[in-house]
Amino acid sequence: MLLFPAIDILDNRAVRLTRGDRAAVKIYGGPVEFALKWEAAGAEYLHVVDLNGAFDGSDVNRGTVRDLIRAVKIPVQIGGGVRTLSDVEQRLSAGASRVILGTSVCADPNFAAAAVKNFGGRVIAGIDCRGGFVSVKGWQEDTRVAGLELGKRLYGAGITIAVFTDISRDGVLAGANGAASADMQAQTGLQIIASGGVSSERDIEDLKSRGLYGAILGKALYEGLIDLKQFIMHNAQCTIKG
Repeated sequence: MLLFPAIDILDNRAVRLTRGDRAAVKIYGGPVEFALKWEAAGAEYLHVVDLNGAFDGSDVNRGTVRDLIRAVKIPVQIGGGVRTLSDVEQRLSAGASRVILGTSVCADPNFAAAAVKNFGGRVIAGIDCRGGFVSVKGWQEDTRVAGLELGKRLYGAGITIAVFTDISRDGVLAGANGAASADMQAQTGLQIIASGGVSSERDIEDLKSRGLYGAILGKALYEGLIDLKQFIMHNAQCTIKG
């Protein structure tokens, strides 16, 4: 199973939100510094989210994202505010290894297929769910589109990898929703990166035992509940790369 340390960027600062609530934010510091920290700890892939882009389409973090990608030698996948093919191209041109499609693939059924046609495996999807239904625009708006329905649609459009987030678990260190993540992978054919709630090494092992493609590590890293360097050193069998 692959592990992805997360760096969420709001107003050019590395933050963590509670269940995606912009008002419930904790600021940790500079995104570039954390990228270098996780790389030095042994991470081989980073997961970056431009929260300003996700909330309102703003590009205020563009320079910071560019500097982060340039600062590290490991690949970076990035999401947040990706609404058009030009947005995908801009992020790939900035050096991103993969771009995550979110709101756009729910709003426009044809967008995912067009992105795959143009960029192949360099585009993956984000499926963010609250109560089993997809939320969009930085989790500010709920839809009546079932997460499984969207996952099947994306697989049919040529997407092969998706980040699945249980919003109720995100930022609260309540443990990952391994069962829902595994169900999403089994029923859709997508390779799933589980996101939201990972709080311990036991959570990581549970996700690994379910055969998931990957897991995102967020608040648990920033709060020191998981020591990434020590985990990598003592769990060489859990490959951290992509």
